[in-house]
Amino acid sequence: MGHIVKTKAGTYRANWRDQADRQRSKTFTTKREATAFLAEIKSSLNRGSYVDPHAGKTKFGPYASSWLASRNHELATAARDQSIMRNHVQPRWQELPLGKIDHSAVQAWITDLGKRLSPATVIECHRLLSGVMRSAVRDRLIGANPCEGVRLPKRRRQDDDDRTITRQEFAALLPHVPERYRAVVALAAGAGLRWGECAGLRWDAVDLDAGTVRVLRVAVEINGHISIKPYPKSRAGRREIPLPGFALDLLAAHRKAFPAGPLGEVFTVQSGNLMSRHTFRARVWRPSLVRAGLLGSVTLAGDGFVGTWTSKAGAEQNKRFTTREEAVAHVAQHAGEGLRFHDLRHCYATWLVSSGVPVNDVAGLIGHEQISTTLNRYTHASRDRNSRARAAFADFSLTPAPDPRPEPDTEQERTKDTE
Repeated sequence: MGHIVKTKAGTYRANWRDQADRQRSKTFTTKREATAFLAEIKSSLNRGSYVDPHAGKTKFGPYASSWLASRNHELATAARDQSIMRNHVQPRWQELPLGKIDHSAVQAWITDLGKRLSPATVIECHRLLSGVMRSAVRDRLIGANPCEGVRLPKRRRQDDDDRTITRQEFAALLPHVPERYRAVVALAAGAGLRWGECAGLRWDAVDLDAGTVRVLRVAVEINGHISIKPYPKSRAGRREIPLPGFALDLLAAHRKAFPAGPLGEVFTVQSGNLMSRHTFRARVWRPSLVRAGLLGSVTLAGDGFVGTWTSKAGAEQNKRFTTREEAVAHVAQHAGEGLRFHDLRHCYATWLVSSGVPVNDVAGLIGHEQISTTLNRYTHASRDRNSRARAAFADFSLTPAPDPRPEPDTEQERTKDTE
């Protein structure tokens, strides 16, 4: 199985053959160390857990790049993982040999990331590092995954009260959206469609007579390039959704006013190209929120306009402008997060649940495979929950209600009641 040779330098070289019958060796200071090492090698070969002692010298950077390129993932998922790997994982580990990455170093790295990044991003960084190291274990480059048992920051559910609006607020928002994009906003709030489902919608999936829309394909945007994926996000994502009256009317008006794209796309920009999510957010969505008073404010002041907004750091700021358009554009660019386009999907689910639609039906309408996802992610407490809770107990009293039967008038009647 193996043998030990004393070298001219006075050290001891342990020689053995691995599972592929290749000759391997390692030098030790004493014969005792070489003997113990050979015994461990023999045991690992017998158990099938052998790892080449020299394999751990492979550097993380090249190995991680090969691992990332070999995975079979959706384009959007691959682009996201490449970004996280490039910006957060590789800078710390790329020059380090795989065998030199230990549990303590990984834990220290995760703790440091937690001071600068959101818990969700830190968890994604750990997921990718752990995936690389788990692959290295399978390839027999290292003996164990140092990422196992690392304590991760907890995801904390944010207060989403400002991420939903009432139906009345939505009705006030819609007129402030440019006419070309009004039906897009209506579909998000009236049918719960995701951005990619709206952007990839074609007229063959819309039935104006039946008042329904089917989700058959989605638009995927990666680094500014938009492509169409011929199937939705998940199996449950392929669905048919009834359209409320306002969405149906706006779609019908949109079809008359704006030409379809080359493949029958419902929504395009003026040039005829597909809509870009980032351009829509900056030039259409956020300015519409400002004009509707849902993101900062713009007020007339003398011969000019004053824009007021809350910065991302939470500080209130204001600035004077010559025109309303300048003020709206500035507030839209510099204000904090505000309502997102995707939050209209949250509103749709919340409105349905608040109106008494069963949660399993809501899950089917918005394309969730698990009802728990609908409950945890897209339903929020209604603003009138306190009054509704009180109303549920309005007729409840700890005092027993009086017996509606009249008291018996005679001894004979009282005796009869007790028989």
